[in-house]
Amino acid sequence: MDEIIEINLKIIHDGKPPKKMSSGAVGYDIFARLDNHRVLKPGERAAIPAGFAIELPESFEAQIRPRSGLAINHGITMLNSPGTIDSDYRGEVKVIIINLGQKPVTIQNGDRIAQMIVTRTTNTKIRIVENLFDTQRGKGGFGSTGYK
Repeated sequence: MDEIIEINLKIIHDGKPPKKMSSGAVGYDIFARLDNHRVLKPGERAAIPAGFAIELPESFEAQIRPRSGLAINHGITMLNSPGTIDSDYRGEVKVIIINLGQKPVTIQNGDRIAQMIVTRTTNTKIRIVENLFDTQRGKGGFGSTGYK
């Protein structure tokens, strides 16, 4: 069985804690914490408060990702996907969403607006070098490995 890491979470302004919606879910759904509903017109973006702050252990991060249902049904996604919550951040989590759809979308208090994945990170250090090892791909960029 996998090790369970406990994470401290503080509720802010009567927010709802993130919740796994099924036994096989990897992500915790995040709920909007709004005093009043928010209408997002096509092309409009907003930082929606999530109603909680989190205390992650060192060498962990929380990735905030879009919800597929909002994307396919309403054109709602995140501008900075995935958003990263660092282990030393203690402020309220907010989700930067945008309406890429054709119609205005209303976000209500308690709506599921994103999902959060908590994961370990690797401690790294950048080393400056003169040359990098060659590979078959080399400097080939976008689309350089083909479509199939």
